[in-house]
Amino acid sequence: MPTPLPPLAFGGDYNPEQWDTTAHREDRELMRAAGVDLVTVGVFSWAWIQPRPGAWEFGWLDEQMDELHAAGVRVDLATATASPPPWLTQRHPEMLPVTQDGRTLWPGGRQSFCPSSPVYREHALELCTAMAERYRDHPALALWHVSNEIGCHNARCYCDVSAEAFRTWLRDRYGDVAGLNEAWGTAFWSQRYDDFAQVLPPRSAPTHANPTQQLDFLRFSSDQLLDNFVVERDVLHRVSPGVPVTTNFMVMRQTMEMDYLRWGRELDVVSNDHYLIAADAGGHHELAFSADLTRGTAGGRPWLLMEHSTSAVNWQPRNRAKRPGEMIRNSLAHVAHGADAVLYFQWRASRAGAEKFHSGLLPHAGTDTRQWREVVELSGILDAIEEVTGSEARNDTAILFDYEAWWGCELDSHPSVDVRYRDRAEDLHRALSAYGVGVDVVHPTADLSPYTLVVVPTLYLVSDETVAALVAAAERGTTVVVTYFSGIVDESDHIRLGGYPGAFRDLLGVRVTELMPLLEGESVQVEGLGADAVTADVWTEDLELAGAEAVATHADGPAAGLPAVTRHDVGRGSAWYVATRLDAAGTDRLVERLVGESGAARLPGASPSVEVTRRARDDASWLFVINHGDDEAPVPVDGVELVTGRPVAGDLLVPPGGVAVVRETLDLAGRRS
Repeated sequence: MPTPLPPLAFGGDYNPEQWDTTAHREDRELMRAAGVDLVTVGVFSWAWIQPRPGAWEFGWLDEQMDELHAAGVRVDLATATASPPPWLTQRHPEMLPVTQDGRTLWPGGRQSFCPSSPVYREHALELCTAMAERYRDHPALALWHVSNEIGCHNARCYCDVSAEAFRTWLRDRYGDVAGLNEAWGTAFWSQRYDDFAQVLPPRSAPTHANPTQQLDFLRFSSDQLLDNFVVERDVLHRVSPGVPVTTNFMVMRQTMEMDYLRWGRELDVVSNDHYLIAADAGGHHELAFSADLTRGTAGGRPWLLMEHSTSAVNWQPRNRAKRPGEMIRNSLAHVAHGADAVLYFQWRASRAGAEKFHSGLLPHAGTDTRQWREVVELSGILDAIEEVTGSEARNDTAILFDYEAWWGCELDSHPSVDVRYRDRAEDLHRALSAYGVGVDVVHPTADLSPYTLVVVPTLYLVSDETVAALVAAAERGTTVVVTYFSGIVDESDHIRLGGYPGAFRDLLGVRVTELMPLLEGESVQVEGLGADAVTADVWTEDLELAGAEAVATHADGPAAGLPAVTRHDVGRGSAWYVATRLDAAGTDRLVERLVGESGAARLPGASPSVEVTRRARDDASWLFVINHGDDEAPVPVDGVELVTGRPVAGDLLVPPGGVAVVRETLDLAGRRS
């Protein structure tokens, strides 16, 4: 019978079809030496499993499944539908994806299919069914893995097949053409439609496409990709009941095409791939934010880190190798933020192909390497802390995040190209973390009752229901903070009239009559957040107080003398507004004020260079400490440090670049002593 996932599973993608039997024997020995207990198999194996129409060759995969089971390694088995084989696209070129300007994307890479293609779906479900029927009872099977990084390279297709699917989606959404015309504001530029047959995807046009047409196409494209997952998942549930089904998300700064907060509810267990950008010196901050957002897609439950890298990747302009200890810190950070598995792409670094310079658990240079020694060290750490499996984060601060708001915020024809959706969310998350505040990143429809502090960054597109929920939260005592370019439009991307910030005017007690973005390179000074002024850039506003009080003021620039930060009493709570892009120092000072007012809980020992998080369940809690700095970090905590097995009473000293996981001492009432 299929087996459950191991606690804090460790391993990665395994591609035995790339290697000979001598390598396979070595793989088993080295997996055992490294403590690997879970591998993903079959991701890009369609052409090996089905080399021709109607021809199935499972023998090699049967052998791998049997040998992995004998070696004590469990399998996350992929449906292999991620990349169609050449014979399929040769026979059916109509299934190939088409770009916005009408260019066909040809085979030779991966994901060479239109997400709306019925040809692709027919053959993918045939393969998925064959896989499920053959391996549903295999004892190595622990998890089904649908496709791979769905939408990574073909998220949007503009072909005629996609156009017809888009029209069907629009009929379901709006009912009739009149409803579509109203939502899309087609009175502008003579865009009025008389028939759905006239509607196209937002293909390349003489000038900017209708913004709501663009927004709806992004919604449709995400839904089409999700439906490709759902139909395979349903086959697996039917043929292989009881085995959980996942697909690997890509929750990271550079991926915005899929609405993962909507997708998360469709998975039995959420898994994520995350890769650092080498050029980002503060990449560990983005990692922490993305990991918290992944936990949000999982509804607060633990999730699986399906892919990250031991060192360099192959797809960035300059692929920096990770420094000593960085891989361990990255991996433990994901666990600290909710991951119950640590997997990589891939087990053995490839000899050939586009990813041959992508690092693996087993590098090209073999086992006599620092990289391999760190892999073995990390495996031991995960074994030592595996008791945290299944525990969750319990925070009283939330950041609201919405992919539809992200899409809308970054459409064209806006006041400033410098307004980026994740910008304020990530910087506020960084500042809160440095101040020792644990953060949940959740959808605006989430239950806000557990939170004493709710942060609403750049929520450009917002529903009336979300506004009402934030008002109710403030009235019962929550501190709410909203940043600029929020509340501007409704779900159809129509401006909320009467002055900005639109939907949030009454909650915030302000009214903005004109948006005054700054030019590239311009900055202003803001006074009132401390003894000296802080710097801001990108954005200012002509803001009037309408019940709120000014907390900070612009000292110069186009908004000189006008409020830059405001506060409004609302019931037992308050609502703050930040009308400019504060620099890091200004954001830090703002966060200190917000945490002080809200009473949000703080974790011990956190600082700008020391990341501290907590996972807990009813009978235990664990403090994770990751020292990203160059100095020893003292952390006041009592308990047992699991990595070393040593008791801690008082200050735990974490060395530069080091990690620690402390099972905290609880009193008889279950409180931390």
